[in-house]
Amino acid sequence: MPLLSISVFLPLLGGVLLMALPNKSARIAHGVSIAITGLTFLVTLAIWARGTLPGGFAQVEEIAWIPAIGAAYRVGVDGLSLPLILLTSLLFFLSAVYAARITDRPAVFVALMLMLETASIGTFAALDALLFYVFFEVSLVGMYFMIVGWGYEERQRAGLMFFIYTLLGSLPLLLAIIGLYLATGSFDMRLWIETPPLTGLAAMLALIAMLFTFAVKIPSFPVHTWLPAAHVQAPTVGSVILAGVMLKFGTYGLVRFALQMTPDAFAQAGQVVLAFGVFSALYGAFVALAQSDLKKMIAYTSVNHMGYVVIGVAVAALTLDPDLRAVALNGATLQMVSHGIVTGALFFLVGMLQSRAHEREMTAFGGLLGQVPWLGWAFVLSAFASLGLPGLAHFPAEFQIFLATLNAQPWAIVAIVAIVVTAGLYLRAIAAVFLGELNERWAAMPDLDRGEMLAIVPLLILIIVIGVAPSWLLNMIDATMRALQF
Repeated sequence: MPLLSISVFLPLLGGVLLMALPNKSARIAHGVSIAITGLTFLVTLAIWARGTLPGGFAQVEEIAWIPAIGAAYRVGVDGLSLPLILLTSLLFFLSAVYAARITDRPAVFVALMLMLETASIGTFAALDALLFYVFFEVSLVGMYFMIVGWGYEERQRAGLMFFIYTLLGSLPLLLAIIGLYLATGSFDMRLWIETPPLTGLAAMLALIAMLFTFAVKIPSFPVHTWLPAAHVQAPTVGSVILAGVMLKFGTYGLVRFALQMTPDAFAQAGQVVLAFGVFSALYGAFVALAQSDLKKMIAYTSVNHMGYVVIGVAVAALTLDPDLRAVALNGATLQMVSHGIVTGALFFLVGMLQSRAHEREMTAFGGLLGQVPWLGWAFVLSAFASLGLPGLAHFPAEFQIFLATLNAQPWAIVAIVAIVVTAGLYLRAIAAVFLGELNERWAAMPDLDRGEMLAIVPLLILIIVIGVAPSWLLNMIDATMRALQF
């Protein structure tokens, strides 16, 4: 059974069937959404149960697509892509559960979300560069319409900024793909990884093109400015998908394309990439500290945490020690997964708070922990995970990144200062919003309802499980990272 193809196209099929139904009531639309995303999640669990290979790609499915140019429908998984596919299917399922309260054009919203899930899983599963680019670009369309159609006051401007930045940012990647194709006559990414076809100046130009595209998507300083506006104006589900899934397109591409397909050029440019990673980590933390809007604060912490991933990948490119390289890439990959879970939880919780108060400014709150204890303690747990507290999800990822950095590039350990800053900004947010005397404006604020609990509790459980026992993920990741040749 082609489980991987089913996981890719089942959401799209569900969206098409929904739009074909004569009755598109909110109840039917959300029922279809939960059923399809839930079934997709179960399919990805079955893919996980089939497993991956220690080296190379497993569960490969291949069908001729455009034979004249060597393009094919090729999909497969390894220890880098499979954890991100699992993360994607889980976040879309929980987003569907949370979105059941949307009554404004629910069928269109659900169809967009399901199309976006197909594009997201397809991006991580694709082994044909042209297919990857198609999925990569289609995701922009879905998120643009989600922001513009269901966002907040300045959604038109934020959606346009997101679309222009990411569309123009992806054009250099297309040029790099064309260059790699001209050198091989094939779009098969496996060939490009096994024997990188470009050398010298051509490889460096391709790397620069890739780095620009993926830096926009990550986002990394200085091409990050679309992110805060997009997050602040996006609906809650849009913020969760954008931060939890779509930012990983950039870091995934950094490993899959830049590191694996142009390894020598990456090693030459590694110090520059590392410097940008360090600066992004520090910049994101300090700018987040200056925010009073909860959603904007969390958006800037994504710049910070994705900076750690860039550091891990750059260290892997620069070191000659295979064990140290594996540690750096294990940490970077685990950070991608943990960031999706932790930041997804935080955006859910801020969305739940905003739906009650129609307010995001920290100074407007106070003393909410006694009024809404479930929401409050869930935020505290997620915030502690985001600041890297031992025993929670970010710690094993960041520990490996900084361990490899300290051994291979000790100067870059200065980025660890960002953890202290992140701790300060989250403690300030907790104190302002949840501690102290209750603001009487919120004396009747209700706590989490059943639907909200169903959306947030699985993420809180994973935050603890990954923090305490990450080996079930790391074993799968490590088998692939140790087999990488570059």
